[in-house]
Amino acid sequence: MNEHLTLVSSLRAQGFAVELPGGRAQAGAGHLVAEGEAMAVPARTLIVARADEGEAPGVQPFRDGQPARISYAHGDAAVGNAFARALIGGPELPTAADPESLALLALAERVAEADITVLINGPTGTGKEVLARTIHANSARRDGPFVALNCAALPETMLEAMLFGHVKGSFTGATAAGDGFFRAAHGGTILLDEIAEMPVGLQAKLLRVLQEREVVPIGATQPVAVDVRVIACANRDLQAEVAAGRFRADLYYRLSVFPLTTKALTERPQDIPALAATMILRHVKSGGAGTRATVPWPSDDAIAALLAHNWPGNVRELENVIQRALLFAGNADTIEASHILFDRPAAAPVALLPVEPADEPATLGQVVQLSEFAKIRETLAACGGSRIETAKRLGISERTLRYRLAKAREQGDDLVSATLRVVGA
Repeated sequence: MNEHLTLVSSLRAQGFAVELPGGRAQAGAGHLVAEGEAMAVPARTLIVARADEGEAPGVQPFRDGQPARISYAHGDAAVGNAFARALIGGPELPTAADPESLALLALAERVAEADITVLINGPTGTGKEVLARTIHANSARRDGPFVALNCAALPETMLEAMLFGHVKGSFTGATAAGDGFFRAAHGGTILLDEIAEMPVGLQAKLLRVLQEREVVPIGATQPVAVDVRVIACANRDLQAEVAAGRFRADLYYRLSVFPLTTKALTERPQDIPALAATMILRHVKSGGAGTRATVPWPSDDAIAALLAHNWPGNVRELENVIQRALLFAGNADTIEASHILFDRPAAAPVALLPVEPADEPATLGQVVQLSEFAKIRETLAACGGSRIETAKRLGISERTLRYRLAKAREQGDDLVSATLRVVGA
């Protein structure tokens, strides 16, 4: 507690119950000790040590009943705390380090206590299903099934039968009766992902299920009661879909009892190093015969490369990048910036006028960033320096705009001051 207060506070913020020695620790709980402290259960104990100045940070996972060990300095806390969290709780638990993500996670845990319908909206790849599973795991239904269905992945002709079930012989090929996903989720939670893709005709039947808590299988004459919690996810604005006539307004209000929204990865930059550490631990080969005994640590330059990317694929893209980095790092103890490869290849900028050759070729990311800064500068000037109006015109949040302005200042380009000079002139 004295040596690693930041880590303990971080674990508490992410929902861990922290008990001091002598407290009522639950069976199977993990244990944190500092270097040199006694271990009660080595197989569930994480030793946390401070790396000396100049000493490389390192992670040794649990193996053969031995304790895990992690050592890092204060400057590596963003990655180190995430490794520690994943070692104690498991790499499949939701990861949050950015204040907005921590607040969303805390809100989801509170919503889990109430058995109400939840609508999760957000861009593709931002962890909507992870949030849904968190709600289920923290609810009274945690011991019941969690059934996830992607409404966009099934043909329209099959979706009704997959949702509500069917009786034998109710249609061609129905050689046996089927329960459907709602009855399969009885006593638990059903996740309807990509709900905006559900056909309008089927939306009316779903509305009846939510109202009456019963389903009528195809070919049946009597309804069947179901006890499920419904969580719906959408990557499109459902209110706009309602206005366009593609989504029923009554179904929207029935689903949106408690709406939650996940943000794009670029809007929560503090999550990036934490997610990277969690994914490294999830995908690295360790703990078995013929596998490595240590986990590679991402260097400062590697983390900087991740932070500088604009992540159009969000968390899903980040996971792809981390898996590539592990492949290229091989058996090295460190993931370097050279191991970080994005989907878009690097390219030199096209010059319209002769220029002096640069010492290093510009990457595509740098070109995109320069174009981005130029567009922000232009829009700021058009809006008279108003950040609120600039964010609206660019279609981004004010927080994202502040992040972009701060990044420009770090690179010596004060977009706000330059804009004010232009407007003042």
